[in-house]
Amino acid sequence: MERRTLLSPALLLAGVFALSACAKKQDESAAPLIAPTELAAIDTPPPAYPAEAECNSDGGTTVLRVTIEQDGVPSRVGQVQSSGNAALDKAALDAVQTWKFRAATRNGKPVTHTINVPVTFPPVLEKPTRCFAQGAG
Repeated sequence: MERRTLLSPALLLAGVFALSACAKKQDESAAPLIAPTELAAIDTPPPAYPAEAECNSDGGTTVLRVTIEQDGVPSRVGQVQSSGNAALDKAALDAVQTWKFRAATRNGKPVTHTINVPVTFPPVLEKPTRCFAQGAG
């Protein structure tokens, strides 16, 4: 004769709750992550061209290493490469320290991000009239 075991309603109900809890945990772990976003420049006015460099038609590119914090403000700005002109390098550094960014995000939260920023000063082809009023030799 075949013997059958009946589960009590309480035991059956406990099993159903246990299985539903497992399913819920799997659903939570399988939830999609929020797509990351990249750092974006919001307000990056060009640096002021130093007067002497402009009058001498000096140009060059300064490369700066910039750490942008979660609030989009640069916290550390250091020079990686010089333009060959100290005044241009300083103007680039001063300008980038005031720039504003939209922070990069990972899983929906802003993160600190470090980038290299080239700041180029093209040689001035047409000198401003003030350059001629300086009293050349």
